[in-house]
Amino acid sequence: MVLSALLVVTVATTVHAQKSMAPREASGTNNAIADSNVLAKLERWKDLKFGVLFHWGVYTTQGIPESWNLCSERWIDTRPAGSKYDEYKSWYFGLSEKLNPTQFNPDQWATAMEDAGMRYMIFSTKHHDGFCMFDTKETDYKITNGPFASNDSADVTRFVLDAFRNHGFMVGCYFSKPDWHCQWFWNPYYATPDRYVNYDTIQHADWWQNFKRYTQNQLHELTHNYGNIDLLWLDGGWVKGSVFNLDSLVTSFRATTQKGLLCIDRTAGHNEDYKTWENTLPDKQLPYAWEYVAKLSSMWPWSRNNDIYLKSRATIVNTLIEVIAKGGNFLLGVGPDPRGLITDATVVRLKEVGQWVKANSEAIYNTRPTPVYNSGNVWFTANKDLRTLYAFYALPSDATLPSVVTWTGNVPVGKMTVVSTGKDVKYEVSGQEVSVTLPAGMPQESFALKFTIK
Repeated sequence: MVLSALLVVTVATTVHAQKSMAPREASGTNNAIADSNVLAKLERWKDLKFGVLFHWGVYTTQGIPESWNLCSERWIDTRPAGSKYDEYKSWYFGLSEKLNPTQFNPDQWATAMEDAGMRYMIFSTKHHDGFCMFDTKETDYKITNGPFASNDSADVTRFVLDAFRNHGFMVGCYFSKPDWHCQWFWNPYYATPDRYVNYDTIQHADWWQNFKRYTQNQLHELTHNYGNIDLLWLDGGWVKGSVFNLDSLVTSFRATTQKGLLCIDRTAGHNEDYKTWENTLPDKQLPYAWEYVAKLSSMWPWSRNNDIYLKSRATIVNTLIEVIAKGGNFLLGVGPDPRGLITDATVVRLKEVGQWVKANSEAIYNTRPTPVYNSGNVWFTANKDLRTLYAFYALPSDATLPSVVTWTGNVPVGKMTVVSTGKDVKYEVSGQEVSVTLPAGMPQESFALKFTIK
């Protein structure tokens, strides 16, 4: 395979490198139910509503999808045409020698996300490719062992976590349970036909035990060497946490260095303190804690087309409205670029979102779902007193505001105001039907109203 061809490969903007992972419609079980510290932190997490998920790794050097090109499953079609799998895999793993983000500025990241109205952050410490963005002692396949190793900020996970803590964020570590670079998961003696461990774990019980120990040790490093971590966000649901005794690990972490740690062992049920929905929203309000995870652009990490395919302000705002009305939090995927920066276009788009979030913050943060949560383009949240309600009108893209907004249910009493301005609005009630006359000159954008119910 000609290496230069790989370096200029253009990734289709329709790539969906991770399959949608919508969970079962059950709350599942976890081992934190009796832990008051975990329950308290979960309530604080529910207050935050809007967060960011960073994918950043060796794949960023080329603007290609994270990890999945290494996987030889048939649905993956983003490797260069005519390339040979083994040569591609060798080339991909060699990208560790190209990751040198000399302009790395985690405070720029944190400032941009704060300006967007985000309040919690998840950082990809290791994706399925096994490359570690932290200074693990378990492998040399890490950012502190490449061209960036001599930089004072080489242990990037530490600096990302510190920057976001300094901006008042709840912080978390994304960690992939499967590891395609580790010989104890994908052993070089066998081919690697799919995402799963590539050998018989009974026949090679010693290899499997080595992998368990490897994973346990890395999780211990993250939870003992990097300060307070609020969320442990585990990906790769085809490897169950029970494989490496996640129950006892999490219990130990909570009892020692990580009081109240939230564990999100995705799609596993057990040790899943809240559920995650990826790229596809649930069609109704859910009775348990959950999070919607979606990309800002066409891929989870940065791509060369990143700035072209940024979602619009209206799309992000309306998604946030729907998610919180259905009782969830919104985790937006952003990809830092090869320099170690958030692109200017991304910063601008996020600031646009943040201006709207700030103006409507009372109706967003610290709210809870209300039983009547949707009526047409109107979505509702409630103050924790459950009597003060907020009605969002989600203006569809390319539409204009009507002069009158109507909904059914959540009948108001007393005055009603526009959240962003505090101005009173007039409304009429007929049975369960509510009609609100909008003030002249309102901006052509989604908005929120505040009122009380009986």
